[in-house]
Amino acid sequence: MGKNGVRAIPQGYHTVTPAITVRGGVEAIEFYKKAFGAVEEMRMVGPDGRSIMHAEIKIGDSRIMLGEEYPNMGCRAPASVGSTTGSLMI
Repeated sequence: MGKNGVRAIPQGYHTVTPAITVRGGVEAIEFYKKAFGAVEEMRMVGPDGRSIMHAEIKIGDSRIMLGEEYPNMGCRAPASVGSTTGSLMI
């Protein structure tokens, strides 16, 4: 723990926390719940009140951050790019 009780890595996180960009964030979260037993830790909806701006799920003892694509901000899902934009081993 650093100065003033601030942690370099917040409690409940590991050294590496993957972040993925998806299309259909609500559906993606539901898929991860069913497929891997994920637990939704938090969700922030986008300006439209439906899309996922940022969410965190936990699979086992690991967190994964995810959000929907926002092309004007440089966030694109694999379907938009035509290839993977990252990888995870679960």
